[in-house]
Amino acid sequence: MDRHHDVVAVGAEERCHEGRHTLTVTLDRVGDHGELGGGAGRVFASGIRHARQGRADELVPSPRHAVSTLTPVIPVRDDLRALEGYHSPQLEVKVRLNTNESPLPPPAAWRDAFAAEMSRVEWHRYPDRHATELREAIAALHGVAPEMVFAANGSNEVLQTILLTYGGPGRTVATFEPTYQMHAQIARVVGSQVVEGERDADFTLSSGELRRVLETAAPHVVFITSPNNPTGLVEPADRVRELLSVAPGLVVVDEAYAQFADWSALDLVDESRPLVVTRTFSKTWSMAAVRLGYVIGPTWFVRALDTVVLPYHLDAAKQIAGRLALRFADEMNDRVRLIVAERERISAAMRTMAIDVTPSGANFVLFRPTGMAGRDVWQALVDRSVLVRDCSGWPRLAECLRVTVGTPEENDVFLAALDEIVSGSVVQ
Repeated sequence: MDRHHDVVAVGAEERCHEGRHTLTVTLDRVGDHGELGGGAGRVFASGIRHARQGRADELVPSPRHAVSTLTPVIPVRDDLRALEGYHSPQLEVKVRLNTNESPLPPPAAWRDAFAAEMSRVEWHRYPDRHATELREAIAALHGVAPEMVFAANGSNEVLQTILLTYGGPGRTVATFEPTYQMHAQIARVVGSQVVEGERDADFTLSSGELRRVLETAAPHVVFITSPNNPTGLVEPADRVRELLSVAPGLVVVDEAYAQFADWSALDLVDESRPLVVTRTFSKTWSMAAVRLGYVIGPTWFVRALDTVVLPYHLDAAKQIAGRLALRFADEMNDRVRLIVAERERISAAMRTMAIDVTPSGANFVLFRPTGMAGRDVWQALVDRSVLVRDCSGWPRLAECLRVTVGTPEENDVFLAALDEIVSGSVVQ
């Protein structure tokens, strides 16, 4: 029988009543002036972490233990109960190569220009609702009209706005796995049905599988990631053109890592095609902390997104940061060349070890140790203060790990540690 997992705060145990499981947990109270105590006041719940399935042993109560009672929370939607959040472990290590950030900061001149413009912001006024200057700068970079640009808080909010507009209840979204997990995650959150196509064992997408999914599911939105995350493979231009020729709905090409690759679908965007291309400032522009992304698409597509997105969604700081970053395209291209060279060096070095390496057109490399379990290699790297992404337990990625390209010095540390680990695992 289906059981609800509601949480109330009255102790620190799990109880069962009337066929429902209820959690009780001790909470602090905060007085009218914010002090902790057991008197009247609102409930202080910042010390509580809710477990995924409502297990009492996974709740962390606040340090103080005055008792209060909360009414049961409203259960989440039935279709979201099994959903897990997207996250990556953040451990204290000397070399962190697990989140595909840029290993280098923005230029010092960008920092100075940003600080100067921030000092002149009229903080008592709302920002430009349409982010006009930022859109114009992005449009100039890509040689398109500003009306073809939509910007938001990271490419994930861009994806969310697209799916709020073209996905949702009664609509189908297609992905080809393994790929970026947030495509399916956001699609499900907004109520879409998700259909997952399967890539081949070498992580390429076959024409037959592409056509099978489109013909059987007739998706309203199709996602293709190029270069793909977490595999790093660049989707061939002919495959994207084929997708466009048979797709019944919107085609979204996620190009978060496109500057590291040898081609872009941006050249295919025009008013007559239901094709859009998403980009981010987090990778090549060294601005992961800003959380800024954008999409290039037909004007009718951008107008639709503008009607859906919340008003004043893009704050003044982001608009300034992004606009100024585009003045430093030469420095960005220098960083890209360095990262691509280091990516090829890392890949070549790993191919001399007991490791299968997937060709990459991104700023990371997917690899599979052949002499020991992927999780064991990941832990051994952590023990040496090197953090990479553990994909070994993900569907279709058994024993795989993913390393972000770091600075030459960081990459040297990673390769030395990896060689030490896998060399000791080879059976002579």
